[in-house]
Amino acid sequence: MRVLRYRKNEGKRLGAGRHAFKAERVKMPITKGDVVRVMRGEDEGKEGKVLRVFTKTGRITVEGVKMVKRHRKARRAEEQSAIVEMPAPIHHSNVMLLDPKGGKPTRVKHRIDADGTKERISAKSGEPIPRKR
Repeated sequence: MRVLRYRKNEGKRLGAGRHAFKAERVKMPITKGDVVRVMRGEDEGKEGKVLRVFTKTGRITVEGVKMVKRHRKARRAEEQSAIVEMPAPIHHSNVMLLDPKGGKPTRVKHRIDADGTKERISAKSGEPIPRKR
């Protein structure tokens, strides 16, 4: 089996390993439906709901944050072409979850309950942060 020498995954075997390398996921304390505050970037201080989570790239889309314009072409004869504003993804490290008790940004701890479920805990108040589904 050939071993790679001049690539970013040097020393790894060529074959099945490269697909496993591409499929790695970024672990994030943030899930879809959470309310977050932007801590860095031009939208600093804005709050919004998480619309989508991209686990492969470690990015999230937040409602009303990093709005970009897209030129949308009409797909059918009765449709109209338009310039649509939509939120673009930002990196998850630039946002913080809001504390359910005080509404301020907080770090996240994890705790395993008696029934075996993993629960997110606010580092500021110690209150559990519910997962919105």
